[in-house]
Amino acid sequence: MPASPVDVFAAGHVGELTQYLPVELVDDVLDQTRTTQRRLRALPSRVGVYFLLALGLFPRLGYLRVWDKLTAGLDAITRPSEKALRDLRRRLGPAPLKALFDVVAGPVGQPRTPGVCYRGLRTVAFDGLNSLKAPDTDRNRAWLGRIHHGQGWAGYPNLRLMALVETGTRALLGATVGGADKRDELGLAGELVGLLRPGMLVLADRAFDAAALFTRIARTGADFLIRGKLTRKPRVLCHLPDGSYLSILDGRTVRIIAADLAITGTDGSRTGDHYRLITTLLDHRRHPANELTKLYHERWEIETAFLALRHTILNGHVLRSGDRPGLEQELWALLTLYQLLRMAMVTAIETQPGTDPDRASFTTALETARDQLTAAHGIHPTTPVDLPGVIGHAVLRTLLPARRPRFSARKVKCSTSRYINRDEDRPTHSTTITTITITIHTPPLTPPPPPPRPPRDWTTPLPDTRRARVIQIMTTHPHHHWNGRHLAEQLGIPPRNLLTQLAEWARHGHLTKTTKGHYTLNPPPISTPPPTL
Repeated sequence: MPASPVDVFAAGHVGELTQYLPVELVDDVLDQTRTTQRRLRALPSRVGVYFLLALGLFPRLGYLRVWDKLTAGLDAITRPSEKALRDLRRRLGPAPLKALFDVVAGPVGQPRTPGVCYRGLRTVAFDGLNSLKAPDTDRNRAWLGRIHHGQGWAGYPNLRLMALVETGTRALLGATVGGADKRDELGLAGELVGLLRPGMLVLADRAFDAAALFTRIARTGADFLIRGKLTRKPRVLCHLPDGSYLSILDGRTVRIIAADLAITGTDGSRTGDHYRLITTLLDHRRHPANELTKLYHERWEIETAFLALRHTILNGHVLRSGDRPGLEQELWALLTLYQLLRMAMVTAIETQPGTDPDRASFTTALETARDQLTAAHGIHPTTPVDLPGVIGHAVLRTLLPARRPRFSARKVKCSTSRYINRDEDRPTHSTTITTITITIHTPPLTPPPPPPRPPRDWTTPLPDTRRARVIQIMTTHPHHHWNGRHLAEQLGIPPRNLLTQLAEWARHGHLTKTTKGHYTLNPPPISTPPPTL
């Protein structure tokens, strides 16, 4: 017997995370997206939203086992069929989950929280995640395609997720999705530019070195610090005292920092890199070149966010859905769940002033959220939302030690990755860094462009040129039709070379072509005597 619509509403929760995504908000989003059930159903739309979030918490389990965990702490909830849960997902579609993510996405750290801001600018970062794998079905391949590797197609179809992340807390400000072989990263990043605001500083790698993207970011009022490609040859207009210099990109003045990094580890291993950073932070006194070179490293915080999404939550599993609407719905639910966990973590960290959000364990928050959902605890919180609950207290009890500077070889385990054969001079094991040496290089000023050459005067033959010698021969018989081969014999040059030049001179009006291979001098202009007065 199916569950009644009265008691099944109790399944509309995600444990303690429900306080960050209350039922009133879910109902409002369902109304706005017109996905609220139109009649009494055994499985209302609100329950479907929370069920999708629960699927993200338990990616290894099937529908019915996830339902069992969602209702384990509740009484008198009848178990639906697996088909009923699949139909519930289809009825909802991706729209309400996308709208929910748009509501919860945004900065979550206070400006005073360590790591959130650099000199009053909130640091954010663009990057793409191309390793979210979808089931290998015909519908998924039609949308996403497959990766071409070696002599054929290999691997699962991959989703391409482009995200804008607050680097201090790793919270999501926005995201967009496409197929890994359909849309480039610049196009996807352009869809997120509208989320930038004045007072933000955008960090990005070389894939985002594009003048058009720079212009769009600058129009929002945000600043940027983006690594430039080595193929770019910027003009050096002015040297600054810290070794950086000013240049022009797409009509906009920018500051460029060319720096070499030399890193030494405790085991004596050495590695290095070369940065060419492009920024709109023109004040070298307030933003020294060495400081910005170190700040660029914060861009890697977005990789940690992707690690939490792909490996900590999904644990490397392939997504569930076999078509595009299901994949989009599943992905927006995962991103919403990720953002709720970050909100709970940052809320807890900010109760201890001076604590860096880097020390919060995402694994602890995720496992505690799973326990809270199974026990149906925290659905109606007794503490204010700005104070830590069970998840927050678990995070505070298991704070990680302060991050130490270290480096190691970056190992690529995916056989279809383009970075599989990357050879880096790095130690095989994690090694503590002892010294980081930054050397700023200042190239010489770009000389001014030479003045434009005056147009060539074709009416005056140049002295001692081949054309002058040809005209000198032809003036001996001005009305004769000269054969190009005979002229070449008199000059002692190959006929083919001269015939090409004679045709060119005729096009410019120096000679007249009479027949094939024959030319005559142009008649001199007739001078008109001045009128008599």
